[in-house]
Amino acid sequence: MTRSEPTPSPRRQELLDAAYAYALRGGLGALSLRPLAEAIGSSPRVLLYLFDSKDGLIRALLARARTDELAHISRLADERDGPEGLQPTARALWAWLSDDSHRALLTLWVESYARSLMDPDGPWAGFARDTVGDWLELLAAGQPPAARDTEAALAQRTLVLAVLRGALLDLLATGDTARTTAAVHLQLAALE
Repeated sequence: MTRSEPTPSPRRQELLDAAYAYALRGGLGALSLRPLAEAIGSSPRVLLYLFDSKDGLIRALLARARTDELAHISRLADERDGPEGLQPTARALWAWLSDDSHRALLTLWVESYARSLMDPDGPWAGFARDTVGDWLELLAAGQPPAARDTEAALAQRTLVLAVLRGALLDLLATGDTARTTAAVHLQLAALE
C-alpha cells in the first residue's frame, strides 16, 4: 500500500477479505475489477481508491494468501508431534498439502507462483522466490541443528521440496491423493 495511513481502514480490510474469498474461488488470472466489485458489493472506483490500482489489489491479495500460507505452516510446525527429522517434517507437510480443505489456497498459490515466474516485475514479483524460502525454512526446522547449515542438508531440503511441489502439482491436476501420497512416501523413505 502506498498510502501513508498507519493501518488499513475497516472497509479496505472488509473488501480485501471478500476479494480474497473471490480469488480463492476463481483465481487471479482473469481478475477484472468490474465483476469483482459487483461480486463483493463495491465498485471499481472504490477498489482503485483503496488499493491504488489493480496491481495494488493483486499485491494485497498475494500478501493475504502468503499470510494464510505462513500461518498454516507455522501452525503445522507447532503442532507437529513425533520424532524430529526431515522425513517426519516432510510427511506432516505432505499431509497438510494433500488435505482437500486446502485445495483452493494451494491452487491460488500455484497460479501466483507461475505468474511470478512469467511476470517477474509485475504485482507477482518475488512471490515464487519468497515461497521457496518459506518452505525450505520449514523443512530446515526438521533437520538436526548441527547439520542445517551444511550444503548436504540444503541439497536434501531442496530435493524434498521439489518432490513435494511436483506431487502437489500432480495432485491438483488429477485429484489422485492415494497415488501421489504413495509416491511422496516412497521418496521420503529413501531419506532414511
